[in-house]
Amino acid sequence: MNEEKKYKVLIVDDDKFLLDMYATKFKNLGHDVSVAVGANEALSKIKGGEGPEILILDIIMPNMDGLELLELIRKENLIPQTTVIMLTNETDPAKIEKAKSLGVAGYIVKATTIPSEVVSEVISIVSKKA
Repeated sequence: MNEEKKYKVLIVDDDKFLLDMYATKFKNLGHDVSVAVGANEALSKIKGGEGPEILILDIIMPNMDGLELLELIRKENLIPQTTVIMLTNETDPAKIEKAKSLGVAGYIVKATTIPSEVVSEVISIVSKKA
């Protein structure tokens, strides 16, 4: 029954093509999706009252990377109930550890996961957490 749940998802990346592709995959399954191009846009949306159930974050972005954004979100306690999942090509163990220390629920490497798998993996991570 849990698999039927539809989530409110915010996807943050600096790559518009990937944002559109992932957003489409989630929307096709009935999820409510919004996207932010980069950390600053994501921060504006979150501070503007957007409270996603799932936040999907890239790490490698200009200006503010995904880990810096997540640190800020945690420090200001902006979306405490949101499940955060990293979706990135960053494979540096130190960055992965930092993400875990910031309480991410999952860490998905883009290069090794096709988009449809990303969606099922995200839903699986959130279902386990529930």
